[in-house]
Amino acid sequence: MHGNVGARTPTSDYMTDKSVVLTTCGSLAEARSIARALVERQLAACVNIVPQIESAYRWKGEVETSTECLLLIKTTSDAFERLRSAISELHSYEVPECIELTITDGAAAYLNWIGASVR
Repeated sequence: MHGNVGARTPTSDYMTDKSVVLTTCGSLAEARSIARALVERQLAACVNIVPQIESAYRWKGEVETSTECLLLIKTTSDAFERLRSAISELHSYEVPECIELTITDGAAAYLNWIGASVR
């Protein structure tokens, strides 16, 4: 079978403006500092820190590898520009990762909590 077999259609009666933003940090201390600042500034409802990820990337013409922490930042699309500015301000990297992924659907109570937690 081909096509949309098994595909799920969002059943929510609202259109989500929620997103998950990804960034990485070179240390757990920096990850914790950025996570706390984003939540305190109400730019994020929650930040999950995933320690000890291995990253491979090209930097200044060379292939590099490093151990980093991944931050999963729950926010709203309206707050993204301010969140991106805060990451640039708080981050030690010359070019910090900052990628917004739209949440198309989810548990209504959780999505509402994100919206209520972010200003």
